[in-house]
Amino acid sequence: MSLYWRLFLLNAAILVVAVLLLFGPVTVSTPVLVGEAVVLVAGLAAMLAANAFLLRVGLAPLQRLTRVMRAADPLRPGRRAEVTGRGEIADLTRTFNTMLDRLEAERAASSARVLSAQEAERRRIAQELHDEVGQTLTAVLLQLKHSADHAPAGLRAELLQAQETTRGSLDEIRRMARRLRPGVLEELGLHSALRSLASEFSTRGLTVRPRIDAGLPKLDHETELVLYRVAQEGLTNTARHSGASRVDLRLRLLPGGGVGLLVRDDG
Repeated sequence: MSLYWRLFLLNAAILVVAVLLLFGPVTVSTPVLVGEAVVLVAGLAAMLAANAFLLRVGLAPLQRLTRVMRAADPLRPGRRAEVTGRGEIADLTRTFNTMLDRLEAERAASSARVLSAQEAERRRIAQELHDEVGQTLTAVLLQLKHSADHAPAGLRAELLQAQETTRGSLDEIRRMARRLRPGVLEELGLHSALRSLASEFSTRGLTVRPRIDAGLPKLDHETELVLYRVAQEGLTNTARHSGASRVDLRLRLLPGGGVGLLVRDDG
């Protein structure tokens, strides 16, 4: 039954009861006596209370739907309105739940596209760093070595120092390329990639203790990539800003079979 007919029949029932009481044996004096006034007021109050109760029962599903609509958050998916009964409110609730499903699916697809575009750009930059900048610095190193081998003693020390500076820059370029394109993640998976990331940051004076829980479910590549990037960003921020000396990096199993990543430092 539609909401319109529900409300109509509820109010019609109240009016029918009122009309029946008018044609009943009860009479009202003129002027109205105190006792009769009390009865009339009590009857009116009873009718209003009954009407309010019936309306509350009839509109309860709509109120529940309103609460869910206000609390709905695309950033925290999963909550749905309960579908009860039949009619327009049930149809509206199902439509709202379907809309939430579609919004969450579209948001997930959009996030996946953004992540894919970002990773493609990172791969392109990493490739350019490796192929162009890396090869250029390698050529500079060879030229410096050749010049140092044939330079007089006074100039050789300066050329060797320039050679070491260039070699350090080349090593940093290679590290940047590896961070932009984590080959170990693609080849060995998330567990090995996190351990490799911990080892990389441990060489910078930061003690990183990786811990990976047993029994973790198999994750798709996009999820592994997101977790890796979150760990990488967390360790980078810790190394730059927190002043911490030790960091716990944990990939843990959550209740219900989910996976969580914890980056906690002592800073």
